[in-house]
Amino acid sequence: MAVREEVFGFFIPSVTLIGIGSAKEIPNKIRALGGKKPLIVTDPGIVGAGILAQVTDLLDASKMKYAVYDKTIPNPTDANVHEGVEVYKKEKCDSLITLGGGSSHDCGKGVGLVVSNGGKIHDFEGIDKSEKPLPPYVAVNTTAGTASEMTRFCIITDLSRKVKMAIVDWRVTPGIAIDDPMLMMGMPPALTAATGMDALTHAVEAYVSTIATPMTDSCAEKAIEIVFKSLRPAVANGQDVEAREAMCFAQYLAGMAFNNASLGHVHAMAHQLGGFYDLPHGECNAILLPHVERFNLPAKVDRFAKMATLMGENINGLSPRAAAEKCLDAIQELSCDVGIPSGLIELGKRYGKDVKAADIPTMTANAQKDACGLTNPRCPTDADVVAIYEAAL
Repeated sequence: MAVREEVFGFFIPSVTLIGIGSAKEIPNKIRALGGKKPLIVTDPGIVGAGILAQVTDLLDASKMKYAVYDKTIPNPTDANVHEGVEVYKKEKCDSLITLGGGSSHDCGKGVGLVVSNGGKIHDFEGIDKSEKPLPPYVAVNTTAGTASEMTRFCIITDLSRKVKMAIVDWRVTPGIAIDDPMLMMGMPPALTAATGMDALTHAVEAYVSTIATPMTDSCAEKAIEIVFKSLRPAVANGQDVEAREAMCFAQYLAGMAFNNASLGHVHAMAHQLGGFYDLPHGECNAILLPHVERFNLPAKVDRFAKMATLMGENINGLSPRAAAEKCLDAIQELSCDVGIPSGLIELGKRYGKDVKAADIPTMTANAQKDACGLTNPRCPTDADVVAIYEAAL
């Protein structure tokens, strides 16, 4: 913590509902916020899995009118946001429900920013650029990873620049967050693994952040502990309700940590892979995490050693440095166990993308401008970032 005059904020939704059956409260909570006709922002995968129908059935039963924008893509774009805005206005909506993982939540947050403040989504890139609150907003989560249902972060791809815009704004924090593990039961193993490793990345980066506090530390520590106990079972058996619910809590705790302590260069660099190649965010984070944290380790040796114990590693008799290295080993072992690709080239092949060393200088320049890197415990040079990307290939 700081030894000079400094004010720390703590941002979180006004109300959060976590647990089996919590999704049944969606109509009541929209009405409680003053909404009468919400726009549901979601994606084709949620529609195909039948999850949208579960939610619209609840709204129909409560006689609530609604409209749907279901074209959000995995790395939501400025085009997605502006299409959603048009639907919101055309259908004369007055509130928002986002349904899905981080992509749907981020797209919906972008829609809310524009309908309330005007302009284009690009106007809000950076920190606290909005001037007016979002419409009444309930975020319904279907993955255990991004925690976007409770954060002030909104990540949108600018198609013209091939860059993910980091929008950090306290006004995009949802009014109510809902995490019902029953909506997550159909998540396939690969998505479970990717979102779970995303949650771990949030907790680790928040724990070594330059603005971590005792409150964020407590959240990050518990999140790390739960991920290491529950992610493997959740990936192995998607119908394991206890593991699913545990991961709900883990990802939410990790969200509480990074929503207030911010993140680091894992996210700054992963955003470029998403913007440049349209690669999935969680897997990019998982691959970069041990490489970035190896760079960070000298600045936070004691913290990495503590994380090793939270991960179940025995550090008795080890030097602080050796104990800290155990943390990195544990991260790589977990990543391997849940099926994360070993490197970025392999990840690219999985999704039909050609990840090339020749693109690293451009991604490095953009990563160095990303707001998430401001709280990284070490300040990497361009050469350092290039070396990390190369090691992760």
